[in-house]
Amino acid sequence: MGKLATAERVSRDASDNFVFQRSLLAYNRAAEIVSGDVLEIGTGTGYGIELVAPHCDRFVTVDKYAAGGDRHAANVEFRRMCVPPLGFGDESFDFVITFQVIEHIDDDAAFVREIARVLRPGGRMILTTPNAPMSLTRNPWHVREYRIDELRRLLSEAFSAVETHGVFGNERVMEYYEHNRRSVERIARFDLFDLQHRLPRRLLQLPYDLLNRINRRRLLRQNEALTTSIRMDDYRIAPAAEGCFDLFFIATK
Repeated sequence: MGKLATAERVSRDASDNFVFQRSLLAYNRAAEIVSGDVLEIGTGTGYGIELVAPHCDRFVTVDKYAAGGDRHAANVEFRRMCVPPLGFGDESFDFVITFQVIEHIDDDAAFVREIARVLRPGGRMILTTPNAPMSLTRNPWHVREYRIDELRRLLSEAFSAVETHGVFGNERVMEYYEHNRRSVERIARFDLFDLQHRLPRRLLQLPYDLLNRINRRRLLRQNEALTTSIRMDDYRIAPAAEGCFDLFFIATK
């Protein structure tokens, strides 16, 4: 089976630029931190490989679907697997990267324990996930989303220290976010019976993805200059607060 064609898997498509540039920041920051043997959980379309792999002795990346990206570097290895569990021995890695994954995992506590298990003593996990208060609607692809304190408590069960950062946007990013918020509100008016919160999430996934893609492309048509002008430098990582788009946490074993 190939990769699932859903807006959850961020691409370089111009309509995804708002999210793609934010993801680039996370990978670039991770590249500044990692060394040694590194595991990435959630390869996605693979655009992070070229950013992170040069900073590792060994870079192992896993995904439930066939991987994209540059997997031909000598130190890059791809494994296809569903997680948890993780198919690696205890204390196999110095760092684990997992971006925009934990919100999709049914047993998030088991996922976190498995990451801690495969990390060496003093090893670190670098994790991103949406900041729940900034979500504009229910995302049925997500089992749950987290507030700052919720994620801190979860990670603290398996890690000795947790650094809580967030990814924030500047005025240009917030202008796009406001256009997006108004557009989502217009679509949500047709949900007269609040089905987005009443129906099982799996019944909503494909309609949500279709509407999400239509909405992003409409925003691109209506605000092309703004949408395409957003760059990685329009985002910053700072201490986590309610206004951040993503939580960017670093947990030490």
